[in-house]
Amino acid sequence: MSVIAPKGFMASGVAAGIKPGAALDLAVVAAHTVVPAAAVFTTNMAAAAPVRLSRRHIAARRSARTVVLNSGCANAATGERGRAVAELTANRTAELLSCAPEEVLVASTGTIGTHLAPESITSGVAEAIAALGETEAHGTDAARAIMTTDSAAKEITVNGDGFAVGGMAKGAGMIRPDLATMLVVLTTDAVVAAPVLDAALRVAVDQSFHALNVDGCPSTNDTVVALASGASGVAPDPEVLAASLTAATVELARLIAADAEGASRVVTIAVTGAADDRAARSIGRSVADSALVRAAFYGADPNWGRIVAALGEVDEEVDFDDLSIAFEGTTVARRGTGVGADEDVVSAAMQGDFGVTVCVGSGPGTARVFTTDLTPDYVRFNAERS
Repeated sequence: MSVIAPKGFMASGVAAGIKPGAALDLAVVAAHTVVPAAAVFTTNMAAAAPVRLSRRHIAARRSARTVVLNSGCANAATGERGRAVAELTANRTAELLSCAPEEVLVASTGTIGTHLAPESITSGVAEAIAALGETEAHGTDAARAIMTTDSAAKEITVNGDGFAVGGMAKGAGMIRPDLATMLVVLTTDAVVAAPVLDAALRVAVDQSFHALNVDGCPSTNDTVVALASGASGVAPDPEVLAASLTAATVELARLIAADAEGASRVVTIAVTGAADDRAARSIGRSVADSALVRAAFYGADPNWGRIVAALGEVDEEVDFDDLSIAFEGTTVARRGTGVGADEDVVSAAMQGDFGVTVCVGSGPGTARVFTTDLTPDYVRFNAERS
């Protein structure tokens, strides 16, 4: 039931006229009152106006009443006009919900460089707030309203011991570690202070969205927000909360990868034996960054030599004399050389989603990176503006 599964939250999605036709394009997720909040944003230096505004708001209050999200226009590279529309969104929402503008977080997604019409925001926010509700349909409408090239709404609910975590996400392209063209809202009815929520969110994002690489292209609008209503009356251990948030974000990351533009399979790269977890993550990302490796994934070709070549470019220590590589559980290379595996058998195991295990030494560092194959459809899809 998505973002409205935890107690204390409402949601809606409406057609504000940002997209052509009657497509849903503006979502609101609101708590009944102002609640602790945390957020993680893009590291892109060309961050969009809504990102810059929401960064200021979360830093000032560490609490929020609502998140307003639109699709169909990124409101990025739009100068002072874009900043004014982002502020209009927060101010209008605050007026209607009787809260401070700083207690409104704003997010946008869509084509970079186009302008968001103020009249669409003014009327759309009013309509969305009037439509707020707590049914499953309300949550799904919100999830649908943030879609761009997504083929389906992405929603998740994780039930903890006496509390719940809900989430919705959009994302199908321009996906790279350190976030990507993704908007994510997470809600929980756990009792939690803002600093604890922030720490738990960062653990979850590090294990999920920071481990996701579809095409190596960072974006300008990435936003992940978490709100905690406390309506369950349950205050979980911080590690338990972090585990629940991680479970939700990992599943949302998988849904994003599975919906990646033009992709035909999700590949999970597990790295072991690195100097530490940070090094393992860097190594996994380098493998996922390789167009040659991901083209081989598309062909279901267990070409472990391409992985070796990608590892040769990393800035981390790799023991090539102790390197082992396995595709979907079948070892194809050990101690840096091939073992003569039956490639037809391995290829058959790679026809759907599959895993690759790369052991780079004897260190304690491990990581998991999610990626996809690189297909001709990806090129055709992205040859057009979206």
